[in-house]
Amino acid sequence: MIAEVIVDIAASETDRIFDYLCDDGVAVGSRVRAPFGGKILPGFVMRLKEASDFPQERLKKVIPYEDELPALTPECLALAEKLTARYRVPKALTLRLFLPAEMRTGKVRELMRNYATLCTSIEDMKLAKTAKNQLGAALYLQEHGKTDCAYLNSLFPGGVSALEKKGYAVIAKEQILRDPYKSVNAEKVERTLTPDQARAVDTIHTDPRTVQLLHGVTGSGKTEVYLTLIAECLQEGKSSIFLVPEISLTPQMLSQLRARFGKNAAILHSGLSAGERFDEWWRLRTGEAKIAIGARSAIFAPLENLGVIIVDEEHDSSYASESAPRYTTFDVAYLRAKKNNCKLVLGSATPSAETYKRAKDGEFSLIRMDKRINKRPLPEILIADMRREVRRGNNSSFSGALKEELSKCLSQGKQAILFLNRRGYSQTVICKECGYVAKCEACDVSLTYHRDENCLKCHYCGTKYSMLSACPDCGGRKLSYAGTGTQRIAADLQKMYPNARIIRMDNDTTSGKEGHYKILKTFAEKKADILVGTQMIAKGHDFPSVTLVGILDADMSLHFSDYRSAERTFQLITQVAGRSGRAEEQGKVVLQTFDPENEVLRFATSYDYEGFYENEISLRAAMAFPPFSKIVRVLVTGEDDKKCIEALREVYIGLEQLYTENPDKFLFFNKMRAPIKRIQNKYRYQVLMRLSDTSVLPEVYSICAEARTRDALVSVEENPTNLS
Repeated sequence: MIAEVIVDIAASETDRIFDYLCDDGVAVGSRVRAPFGGKILPGFVMRLKEASDFPQERLKKVIPYEDELPALTPECLALAEKLTARYRVPKALTLRLFLPAEMRTGKVRELMRNYATLCTSIEDMKLAKTAKNQLGAALYLQEHGKTDCAYLNSLFPGGVSALEKKGYAVIAKEQILRDPYKSVNAEKVERTLTPDQARAVDTIHTDPRTVQLLHGVTGSGKTEVYLTLIAECLQEGKSSIFLVPEISLTPQMLSQLRARFGKNAAILHSGLSAGERFDEWWRLRTGEAKIAIGARSAIFAPLENLGVIIVDEEHDSSYASESAPRYTTFDVAYLRAKKNNCKLVLGSATPSAETYKRAKDGEFSLIRMDKRINKRPLPEILIADMRREVRRGNNSSFSGALKEELSKCLSQGKQAILFLNRRGYSQTVICKECGYVAKCEACDVSLTYHRDENCLKCHYCGTKYSMLSACPDCGGRKLSYAGTGTQRIAADLQKMYPNARIIRMDNDTTSGKEGHYKILKTFAEKKADILVGTQMIAKGHDFPSVTLVGILDADMSLHFSDYRSAERTFQLITQVAGRSGRAEEQGKVVLQTFDPENEVLRFATSYDYEGFYENEISLRAAMAFPPFSKIVRVLVTGEDDKKCIEALREVYIGLEQLYTENPDKFLFFNKMRAPIKRIQNKYRYQVLMRLSDTSVLPEVYSICAEARTRDALVSVEENPTNLS
């Protein structure tokens, strides 16, 4: 038998099928070890055939891994082929998306343990009186049944192996599944669907369209709709994928899924250990678990017979991959939904303009849930004009209105959330004498001061630097700290409210797979009064005792040089505000801004998504921005500046010819340095295009694929979420 194998090398020179001899037990989708270039490399069997065009004596033989099932399902292989063609990347790079990274390299596999069981009664055993350990092990097994041999040996050294040799006990290997969230549990709560929820579930079932947009205000009960759909799939013997945008949301959602569905839910995300990620993946592959929950990468879960795919907070930018292949989660989810003839449910209180337009145009089904589940009003949003605060002499991060509401909230024994989308203590360290700004040596960005660790940290590459005692340029000691981060806000709050229990949630405080869960659990159990955090606290969380939310810098995302800045600001304010007043108490939100007359804030404070959308979509139409065009960025990166420029020149020549031949299909075309010129010691250049007709897109990918070299990576991004 001949196996057509893709060797796991992500290089264009080896991006083709190689024929190998294989044994009859090898199946399509199996992992194999393939002799290649004097090495043994991992590979994937794409197809099997009876004969090869090459002489059989020239073919080498693959060695299969000892997997019980082929690692890749037929659907995974077909999807990988489509993604490879769509994004013009090596097949190996696409196939890697479907497997835990350590499994590909053979560094992780099942955790096996030896278990002992008695096969003879103690009365029938002939044991010497001196064989105390054997007798002890036998008595223990008789009383407790099957037992871990390692534990038995710790109690009765050598006893169980002696019993096995005499034929009195049987030792067998069994797989142990590593549970990444043993502590994540919740009591099962029986809920009856509200009329709005029942109508949403019914519409999703009866509407013939594949994509269903569930547009529900924060607290409207979208999660219960999701859980009902998943429960119905399980009853029909089907599987489900449930995607959330932030890792911080997965433990909370997992606890709800486990309360409802037990061990049928498996979690997939980058915060797990290698062994845990493998075991969760394996439970899904074998069908032991039928619900995959996780962030973006969980869309590649090895599930078969899908009944529903749910993408919660569909507007979130984290659903777009920033490494090759630069896929969007929606595109992959749509392909899987069509393949399985199942529904793709997108949920959001603030859908992206592109998604909402497709729903309004009738391409997607649009289901509205306009009321909170407990019929409570949405929280009142108070605008604090920070210009007026400065004129009054208040130069702190807290307006008078926020201080007043915080004091009231704490005195009533309630909880508050303060949101600032900037971690660290201060954004930059500046020398007042010469203007020097501390910057990362590997990235063209300023360093952030972290007071807890007394260090400067780069938020792009993670490098830490010792705190400066003097300016390295002029030797001056007048160093100032510009900008405010979550760490400083928490410190300032503690001075203002010394008796308040304050916790912080950002990338610096959530290391480890349970970092998010522990902080959220502490806050949910009312062991803290104020939660200070970045955007990871903005969405999905439900804390009944939170009656106040403070948004400290609502303008921060408003003035980015990005056509989505208004949309992101509206979404962020709406999502953060939605954390307040989710139980019986009326919620309040204090929104601090230096631009109180801005129309985006006006729409946000009245929760007028429809008004915001109509205003935003008319501006996009007038300016020919997406969804009325497609922005394409070609990014060239590499450690050698000259070779990057050479690759950029080659790319630009090819694209310029395409532009010259199709001027009517381009609205904009130019090359330039990327705004951040260097990240992680890699120089960055870009070609920006705005296309009115996407028929030239395949040619753009082809030109860029041909320009890739060992020294310069050339990647294509469609409607990039970050243009820095």
